[in-house]
Amino acid sequence: MKDVRDIIKRPVITEQSAELMAEKKYTFEVSNKSNKTEIKEAIEAIFDVSVESVNTLNQKGKFKRMGRYGGYRSDRKKAIVKLTADSQDLDFFEGAE
Repeated sequence: MKDVRDIIKRPVITEQSAELMAEKKYTFEVSNKSNKTEIKEAIEAIFDVSVESVNTLNQKGKFKRMGRYGGYRSDRKKAIVKLTADSQDLDFFEGAE
């Protein structure tokens, strides 16, 4: 079995994801090879909450140039996790003051 810290890479904090937090939806960057059940189990294990649903999306890397050389950025996979109504909220900014 994969380690849960290898499945969940980091939370994605943007304006759009911050608005979704009011609906108990949280966005994470996850491993490209993980599936929805692995993501659900990893979130429940790390944060001790219950997950209602998981939506995933794959982002293909953009083409970027540096002078005459071109290449692609890495592909990414994001997961939007919806918690159940009785779950506690996740606080990513608890130490920021």
